[in-house]
Amino acid sequence: MPLIVTDYSWTQTDSTVFISVPLKGARAERVDFLSTEEYLKVHYPPYLFEAFLSEPVDEDRSTAKVGNGVAVITLPKCSNAFWEHLVITTYDKEKKKEVRERALLKYQERLCSESRSKAEKQQAEKKYALETMMKFEKEERDRIVKRKEDEREKTTAELAAWQLRQREAAETEARRKLQGQRDRQNKPKAPTGKQEEGCSEGAKVKLDGRGNSEAKSQKAPALLPTPRRSANIQVRFTPRVFPTALRESRVPEEEEWLQKQAEARRAGNADVEELKDLREEERNPEWLKDKGDQCFASGDFLGAVNAYNLAIRLHSKIPALHSNRAACHLKLKNLHKAIEDASQALDLLTPAVPANAAARARASVRRGSAFCQLQLYAEGLQDYQAALKLDPHNAALQADTQTIRDILQGSATGMH
Repeated sequence: MPLIVTDYSWTQTDSTVFISVPLKGARAERVDFLSTEEYLKVHYPPYLFEAFLSEPVDEDRSTAKVGNGVAVITLPKCSNAFWEHLVITTYDKEKKKEVRERALLKYQERLCSESRSKAEKQQAEKKYALETMMKFEKEERDRIVKRKEDEREKTTAELAAWQLRQREAAETEARRKLQGQRDRQNKPKAPTGKQEEGCSEGAKVKLDGRGNSEAKSQKAPALLPTPRRSANIQVRFTPRVFPTALRESRVPEEEEWLQKQAEARRAGNADVEELKDLREEERNPEWLKDKGDQCFASGDFLGAVNAYNLAIRLHSKIPALHSNRAACHLKLKNLHKAIEDASQALDLLTPAVPANAAARARASVRRGSAFCQLQLYAEGLQDYQAALKLDPHNAALQADTQTIRDILQGSATGMH
């Protein structure tokens, strides 16, 4: 049961009523105000002040201030006139109850309206922020698309100019060869001694209408050499690591490749402090590579990346680790990482020798695929062409290369 406050005071002007309510030691944050045009309530437990106003007031311009232990309520009047009484003089509880309930209902409606207005304002602000962000992202996308189109147009123009130069060079070379053949055909042949002698002895040689001699040359039979004696020849082959013959190989590049492979197997970081807890097989890069290959085959691309990551930390100079991790990143759509790993693998696959041709082709295709998925078709075409030179009979590779050419030519046609 609250304690009713009766020791309040009030003053008025012709337009405003001022009410002072003692707070009796209550803190400002615990004071609750409710004001309508005919009802005022100030609640600060356990005290309660209620005023059933005798005249209506403007509830929208009503204010309350708390300070020095007193709450001062300012109520603007609806009409400029002096009041005889602040509150109604009736003691009818039913009427007061009706006024109180009407005031509470109106206050709740006002709170709901304010809540709706606040929610609508927040929604409008969110919508505006979203529209602004979408506009900014659209402008950024348009800028990137325009930049890509400019780069594609530039690359296409450079490719067309290069192709034109190649055709002109090929035509020039063909014309030169044709002219050389014609010059050789038109050059007169010098007569030999026997032909001159035959021409001088006209009585002995009879020519037909086409200039062919009817005389038959009489040649003495040639003496054949005696057969050689049979013997055995010892053949020795130089040991070769590479499948090609020694005369067809580039020995310095092959020796450099073998030396790099040996250094890659020897170079390791197994003594890194955080790797001390690994088992012996987990420190073997070949074991980790097989593990990554198994994860990749089963579709566990993240597991494969983790295995290749650890293997690369142990041995960073093995090209297959970077190339296989690039394949994983392609599956996971980490395209920039795929390009980085494929480029690292190609850097390690030097010098270019037949032993690493297949590995270079795979790395080039993976980097080219990442470029194409980023819509950088000109760069992707270069990698696919490089792979096609290494594996010219691969039908799938030929089809993919032609598809990229068609895309580039279609883009160029669309821009023209």
